[in-house]
Amino acid sequence: MDTRTSPVRLRITQLREEMARQGVHALLMPSADPHLSEYLPERWQGRQWLSGFTGSMATLVVTVERAALFADSRYWVQAEAELAGTGIDLVKIATGTSADHIHWLARETPRGAVVAVDGQVLGLAAAQALRAALDAAGVLLRTDLDLLDAIWPERPALPAQPVYEHAAPHAPLPRAAKLAQVRQAMAAQGASHHFISTVDDIAWLTNLRGSDVTYNPVFLGHVLMDLQGATLFVGEGKVGAELAARLAADGLRVAPYADAGAALAALGGEAKLLIDPKRVTLGFRQRVSCPVVEAINPSTLLKSRKGAQEAGFVREAMAEDGAAMCEFYAWFEAALARGERITELTIDEKLSAQRALRAGFVGLSFNTIAGYNANGAMPHYRATEESHAVIEGDGLLLIDSGGQYLGGTTDITRVWPIGTVSAAMKRDYTLVLKGTMNLSRTRFPRGTLSPMLDALARAPLWEHGIDFGHGTGHGVGYFLNVHEGPQSISKAIAHADMAMQPGMITSIEPGVYRPGQWGVRIENLVLNVPATTAEGSTFDEFLEFETLTLCPIDTRCIDKSLLRADEVAWLNAYHATVRERLAPRVQGAALVWLNERTAPI
Repeated sequence: MDTRTSPVRLRITQLREEMARQGVHALLMPSADPHLSEYLPERWQGRQWLSGFTGSMATLVVTVERAALFADSRYWVQAEAELAGTGIDLVKIATGTSADHIHWLARETPRGAVVAVDGQVLGLAAAQALRAALDAAGVLLRTDLDLLDAIWPERPALPAQPVYEHAAPHAPLPRAAKLAQVRQAMAAQGASHHFISTVDDIAWLTNLRGSDVTYNPVFLGHVLMDLQGATLFVGEGKVGAELAARLAADGLRVAPYADAGAALAALGGEAKLLIDPKRVTLGFRQRVSCPVVEAINPSTLLKSRKGAQEAGFVREAMAEDGAAMCEFYAWFEAALARGERITELTIDEKLSAQRALRAGFVGLSFNTIAGYNANGAMPHYRATEESHAVIEGDGLLLIDSGGQYLGGTTDITRVWPIGTVSAAMKRDYTLVLKGTMNLSRTRFPRGTLSPMLDALARAPLWEHGIDFGHGTGHGVGYFLNVHEGPQSISKAIAHADMAMQPGMITSIEPGVYRPGQWGVRIENLVLNVPATTAEGSTFDEFLEFETLTLCPIDTRCIDKSLLRADEVAWLNAYHATVRERLAPRVQGAALVWLNERTAPI
C-alpha cells in the first residue's frame, strides 16, 4: 500500500510536510477535545482521520520517521486490522490511562528537537507529565499549534444543533439549587470563581441537554461561575430566546462559545479560581493569571450521587429497557428457529427499533455491539456493512447495548447460545457469571475506594488462570454519558474522589475474551444503597448493590457443576424479580419468552 491507495499514508505524508514547515520533529495527538470528552464531536476526530483507527480511545504519535498508535487490550485486534498497510505501528499498553506514549516520545525525539501538541485539547494533568518527561530528555514542547487545520480541508465545523431543557419531573432538582450546591463547595475551597469545561458536568448543572456528541445528550459549552452569577459560553443560536430568559432568571447568562478564554483572562488578581486539573485543558489554564485552587469539580461528585427521585426514574427506565429486550429476544429466537437470515447488523436494527417504541426513549447510549463468536472477543467491536457476521452454526453471540431515556441511561451485556455450545464456552460463561454475581452480592463500608472492589469480580476467573484487560465497571450518568466518573471499578490507582457513596450507579461487567474464538461478558448496572446491618452494630455505615438492570441471564450456557447453592439462589431470585417487573409490560410471544428464560434452575 502507498499514498496512491492509502488515504492514511497520504495524510501522514501531508502532516510530515507541515511539521517540517513548522520545525516540528514529532506530533502528539490524543483522543480529546477542548472539553476532554471521551466521545468526541466530529471536528476533533483528528486521531481517527489521520490513522484510520476507529476505536474510541487511543493516542497517536507521528515523528519525522515513525508513527505509532497506543491502545489498550480492548482495541488490539481491531487496531491491528485497521492499521494494516498504513505504516503506523500498534503499541500495546496495559490501560487506557498509561503514559507509555510520553516515554516513547522522549526516547524517539533528539535533544533540542520540538514536540508539538494542541494545548487546546491537552489536559492540564497530562501536560504536566508530558512537560516533565520532555524537559528531562532535553526536548522542547510547543502547545500553540493545531496542525490539523493546515492539512484537513474538509474538517467539520462546530455542531449547531439547539440546546433543550431537561425538565421536571425527570429533572427533579432545579438548576438554581444545583448552582447553589456548587457555590457552597466553592466557598468551602475559598474560591470566588469556578471554571467548568466538561460537557456532562455542564449539562447536569444547567438541566440542559443537546445532541452535539453522538449517543450522549450533551452540548459543547463552558461555564464560569462566581458567588452571585454564572455565564454559559455556548455556540450562537443554540439557546433560544425563551430558554435564555429562563436561564437568566436563575442567574445564568449566555455568551458566545469562543469568549470563554477571554473571560478567564479578564479575571483580576482579587479573584481566586477553582479548576479541576483533570478536567481542564492546558490552553485554558494558560489564560489564567489570578490565584488558582486545584480540586475536583464539585459537580462531578454531586452528579454521581443520584437522588431518590432520580433512582425511581432510573428503575422505570430499566423496566422499559427490559421490556424492549424481551420483545427483541422473543423475535430473535423465533426468527432463528424459522431459519431466517440474521446478521449482526440485523440485531442492531431490530433491537434499536424495539427500544424506540418504549416510553421516554430518546436514543441509543452507544454503538450497539453485536459480536458473534470471534467478533465477540473484541470488547469494542462494531459490525459494519463491509464486515459483519451471519448468525449461523454453533457458538456464542454477545450483545452489548443501551438506551438514553428521559429518566436514565442504560447499558447491558448478555450472551446467548447459538446452536450447540461447547463445554469450554460454558465454562467461560459460568466463570464470568460467577464474577458478576460475586461483586453484585458484596457489602462494603461507605467510602470504600471503588478500585478496591475490582478483585471480587475477577476472583472466580483468577482461580482458573483467566483475566480480562478492561475495567470491571464504570459510573453511569442520569440521562447523560454512559461512562461517568469519578468512581470506576478497575485496576486503576485509587484516589480519594473514587470513594463509593450512596446513589452512585456503576456497571459490573467482567469478561473472558479468546481471540479468534469467542467472547463472554455479562453486564448489569447497580445502584449503591444502604445495607442493613445487625441491630446495635458499632461499625461504619455499609453499602450494598441494588441490581437495576432487568433482563434474563441465559441459563442454557451455564455449567451448573461450577455453581454453589447460594449462587443458584441469587440467580433464581434475580430472575424472579425480572419476571415480576417485566411481565406487566409485555404480552404474547415476549411474555412466553420472559417466563421461559426466567424459570428457576
